[in-house]
Amino acid sequence: MTGWDIDVGGVRGVLRTTGTAAKELSDTGVAMQGKLEEAASAAGTITDQYGPYTSTAGLVGAALAEFLEHWSRDLLYLAERASRSVNGAAEATGHYVQGDLAMAATAQREAAKEPKVDLPGAGK
Repeated sequence: MTGWDIDVGGVRGVLRTTGTAAKELSDTGVAMQGKLEEAASAAGTITDQYGPYTSTAGLVGAALAEFLEHWSRDLLYLAERASRSVNGAAEATGHYVQGDLAMAATAQREAAKEPKVDLPGAGK
């Protein structure tokens, strides 16, 4: 553990920049979800002309819904991984500044663990 030599100011600058980029990525993901739902809704429906007169999502709407379902887990994973990485680096650096290298190593190790992503409504 004696090999730690951290430029604390540099870490803080990188964390600030990364936090800003992560927020923009999150905002983009939220906007994309809303826009995909809008586009799927605007793409029209398929209606049986002979009845019963029910409508189902059209081909474009169904494809957009499938796309969103497929990529939602990956997008949530990226957000969780980025959050853990940024928070872990900040925590480890804080322990380093306090001279607690064991806690810094623990924070670093915890941040590197694989995140578990649960989609809202999954398993229902």
